[in-house]
Amino acid sequence: MTETAIEFVNVLKRYGSAVAVDKMSFSIAKGELVTFLGPSGCGKTTSLRLIAGLELPTEGQVKIAGRDVSRDPASERNVGMVFQSYALFPHMSVLDNVSYGPTIRGVPKAEARDRARAILDQVGLAGYEARLPSELSGGQQQRVAVARAIVQQPDVLLFDEPLSNVDAKLRRKVRAEIRELQQRFGLTAVYVTHDQEEALAVSDRIVVMKMGQIAQIGTPAELYEQPASSFVADFIGDANLIEGKVSSGTFHAAHLALPVRAADGIVTATIRPERIRLAKGGIATIRSASYLGSRMEYVVQDENLEFLVSRPISEPRLTAGDSVDLQIDPADLVLVR
Repeated sequence: MTETAIEFVNVLKRYGSAVAVDKMSFSIAKGELVTFLGPSGCGKTTSLRLIAGLELPTEGQVKIAGRDVSRDPASERNVGMVFQSYALFPHMSVLDNVSYGPTIRGVPKAEARDRARAILDQVGLAGYEARLPSELSGGQQQRVAVARAIVQQPDVLLFDEPLSNVDAKLRRKVRAEIRELQQRFGLTAVYVTHDQEEALAVSDRIVVMKMGQIAQIGTPAELYEQPASSFVADFIGDANLIEGKVSSGTFHAAHLALPVRAADGIVTATIRPERIRLAKGGIATIRSASYLGSRMEYVVQDENLEFLVSRPISEPRLTAGDSVDLQIDPADLVLVR
C-alpha cells in the first residue's frame, strides 16, 4: 500500500472575504513530485505555504506523514523549502550555507559540516565548498539551495517557482537536475510553477488549479491527452477548442464529420495542433505559415473555424493560400466540458 506523505482534507483559506483556497482535498504519495499549476491568483502558492506552515488554514486539515499539522507553525514541521530567490546567505561560503540549518537545530558543527560535504558531493558540488554564492552560476546556486534543504532530511521538499531566476537557456538543464535529485533521494516534493512545459517535464502528477479549486489532477500525459475541461485543455499546451454538434454518434463542425461516443447535442471538443495532418487539395485554406525551426505552424481556415496546426519540418512545406484537407483521427478528438 502506498504511503501518504501529504493530505489536504477540505482545506479552505480565506483572507477577509477573499477565498484563496476553496475546500481542496487531495493526497500526495511518499516519493512523488507533484506540481501545482495554474494562472496567477489561482491559489497555488497559497497551497504551498499551507504545507510549509507559513499560512494556516481557515478550515480543514493539512496532514504531513499522517500527522495533523494544521495549527503547527513552520518551525514544528519537517519541511524544506527552495525559494524563488534561493535565499542563500551572500556572506557565507557554500559549505556554511548548507551546514547552517543542522547547526541551528543543535547538530554539532563538525557533524553538520560533514553532512553538508556529503550532500554537496551528491549534488555535484564537491570542490565548491569555499566559494561564495556570487561566484556560482545560477544553476549551481540552485543546487546549493536544494542541498541546503535536503541536508535537514525533510519529510517534504517544497519548490516555489524555482526557475524564475534562471536564464531561459539554463532552465531545461536545471529542471532536469532538480528532477534527478528528487528521484535519487526519493524525496516527496511539491513544486509550484506557472510554466506548463516545466510542469510537464518534472512532475509525476500535476494539480491544475482555477480560482482556488482543483480543475483536474493527473499525470502529464493524462492532462495533455484527456483534459477534463476546456480550461485544462487550453491551459496545458496549445489546443484547438471546437464547438460543434453531435448527431447520431457523429461530431459535426465546419466540414468535419468524426465518429464519437456522446449523446446528441452541442458540445466542445479539443484537438492538439500536432495531431492534425494536412493534405493538399482540400476545401480548407491556409491563412498563415510560420517557420519555427523544428516545426511549421499553420493557421487553417475551414468555414467559420480556425485551426492551429503544427507539423514536423521534415514534411513538404505549405504556404499561405494553399487549399488543404484537414485529416483528424477520431481518437485524437476529445470532448470536454
